[in-house]
Amino acid sequence: MTPEQFVAGLPKAELHMHLEGSIEPDLFIRLARRNGVEIRWKTEEELRAAYSFEDLQDFLDLYYDGCRVLVTAQDFHDITREYLARAHADRVLHAEMFLGVQGHTTRGVPLAAVMDGVLGAMAEAEAADGISAGLIVVAQRHRTEAEALELLESLEPWYGRILGFGLGGAEVGHPPSKFSEFFRRCRALGFKVVAHAGEEGPAGYVREALEVLQVQRLDHGNACMDDAALVAELARSRIPLTMCPLSNLRLNVVPSVAAHPLKRLLDAGLCVTVNSDDPSYFGGYVNDNYLACQAALGLERAELVALARNSFEAAFITDERRAEALQAIDRWARQAEAA
Repeated sequence: MTPEQFVAGLPKAELHMHLEGSIEPDLFIRLARRNGVEIRWKTEEELRAAYSFEDLQDFLDLYYDGCRVLVTAQDFHDITREYLARAHADRVLHAEMFLGVQGHTTRGVPLAAVMDGVLGAMAEAEAADGISAGLIVVAQRHRTEAEALELLESLEPWYGRILGFGLGGAEVGHPPSKFSEFFRRCRALGFKVVAHAGEEGPAGYVREALEVLQVQRLDHGNACMDDAALVAELARSRIPLTMCPLSNLRLNVVPSVAAHPLKRLLDAGLCVTVNSDDPSYFGGYVNDNYLACQAALGLERAELVALARNSFEAAFITDERRAEALQAIDRWARQAEAA
């Protein structure tokens, strides 16, 4: 069995994926035409050629501009449904997806259109394909904490259908501690909490996310490598890291996949997971990320299994659901061994 065949059949969870970053060029252009939104690109080829970024901010400038094509509940339904169908094809059994609500409501899109479109597609995907999904609403760190608190309050009608809250956007100049009260309130309401930290920000931002925000999971976390004590602490606590190798490569966080810290952290005993981040922009869905790591880092089959098992250890799911997924991984590993 080839690595491609093994990864294709390996049950996995994806825990770090921005819905707005999963809009493929063909859908992007269709949405622009459907909503009468003027865009700079006339063809899929032109749009894909624009996906060349110097850094995170360079990407975010295009990303936020691209969000303009999302206007109606049907638009949000369509991007969610298309991503979940693609994830299902990659043998993703469970997905936890980020949604940047503020980037839409500040454009005048009704909050109900955003939420009902996404949540409706999640329910439809589970009914059709059996893929479970959770929604994590992201506060944008370039905005104020007061705006984040307003966001939290506005979402009250959907509290029972939201999995958690996170923190995303450009890190530099926006430390996690800026949102300490927002995260305190999210935790008090019983939501799961996560935060992007250590992608372009320093190891100190990773520590702030852990100690000040008290996150249950770190998104990216690469910079922890600069603090040996922090690495040891993460290994002891098993606080998961949702790493995104191809994203890091395309945004010049790492010079090559071979230089990515994923394997070193895995070897150090951390709960590292593999994810796609913004797959349409970065040229790879979750299986592409697994295969890129396998080839560049020399991952053995047992390490690919460990990464898949970590994804369910890190997922915000029931113990019963986790046990079922781990059993599915073990069955696939045995089947591959016998092939």
